[in-house]
Amino acid sequence: MLTQQEITAFCEPFDYDIRKSGNGRWIDQKCAADVVTVIADCIYNHALEHDGAFTTADIWHSRYAVENVEGIFKKPGVESLAARHEYDKFFHQPMEMLAHAGVLAKTRQGGRSLYRVNDLAVLEYIALRERNALFFLKTYIEKVLRDSGLSPAFEAFFASQTRGSYEAVKRAFSTFTIAHTNINGVVECNRIFIKVLNPLAYFRNARGTEKGGLSEHIITYDMLMYNRNNFRDLYADKPKGVARKEYAATHPVVVNEAYYHYQSAKAKRILRQFNERARGGRTEHPEPGHMADRAIHMHHIFPEALYPEICAYLENIIALTPTQHLDHAHPDGHTREIDAQYQHLLLLAKADRIRENLTDAGAQKIYEFSNFLTVLKVGFDCEDVLEIADMDFCAVIHAINVHYAD
Repeated sequence: MLTQQEITAFCEPFDYDIRKSGNGRWIDQKCAADVVTVIADCIYNHALEHDGAFTTADIWHSRYAVENVEGIFKKPGVESLAARHEYDKFFHQPMEMLAHAGVLAKTRQGGRSLYRVNDLAVLEYIALRERNALFFLKTYIEKVLRDSGLSPAFEAFFASQTRGSYEAVKRAFSTFTIAHTNINGVVECNRIFIKVLNPLAYFRNARGTEKGGLSEHIITYDMLMYNRNNFRDLYADKPKGVARKEYAATHPVVVNEAYYHYQSAKAKRILRQFNERARGGRTEHPEPGHMADRAIHMHHIFPEALYPEICAYLENIIALTPTQHLDHAHPDGHTREIDAQYQHLLLLAKADRIRENLTDAGAQKIYEFSNFLTVLKVGFDCEDVLEIADMDFCAVIHAINVHYAD
């Protein structure tokens, strides 16, 4: 998996100057991070199974899209005639953005747009998780603005967050877009402007745009998503020290199960592929008696049912043998039960696998240290672990041991 530095390096050689391309659809209304990551994932899976060029309809009607998109985004079936126009935009706009960014290559043939994957590694990075897609969008947007000479207007807004500076940057964007592209309406410019300004505001911990004006508060993660209900803190109101199972019994938490199942299945698939490729399919928790068995079970250390917000984190999933998974991680094969002592050992093992991956100069990087801290923060219901310094695995192991000693 690529690093953020490699994503920045990918964008750097491209000339994204809108004054040269005239492409007013370099980003569009449906290019929210959660949509982009799902469309990238659909394209990635299609590319693994099919060689050659593909159309928007090929991705739209692919088995993988049909199985996942309807439930994730609470839309009519992708084959529904009534939803055809909406789905066309839903798939087409992110694909056009990825083509302008250079992740896909685009040609025209017989009035149709044909796409090919130009960089599979970058596509895989975007497809992995929403935060990856969001970082890519931020990096791409910044590069487009620099290449197009628009950066000073946006920098002025972030330097002085007033209604006047907001109106100035909004006006500058519309004026530029109308002057250099075939978009000729201010209303359409303003719809696109949201997708440009708010990702930048989020990464700067700043105010952005909301309901057509300057946002009252700083832009938060959920505000950037197409399907905002998927991204709220599911247990934000849970009292400290109350177990999730106990809290859920009296305060039912409504979740989009299709969304979390999709995210979980995708993460498990990616970890299994990596473990097969990089580790020969061995268990990530080396134990005598299990070293010769293949690790074909991908196990959530903190269960998906209780911790859905971290179910897509590779740092919360560990490759185990069937015996380790069903006899040890889940006592007597009861998959809704967790053996706390074994969970302790699995976290220590996962910490070691993450350390190996991040410190091996030649390894494909699939983990992020900060993500592991987030997993521990959610799993332990403890904010203190977020104060651990970057790459301080000794402190991580100490925090894990202290938690289970208590």
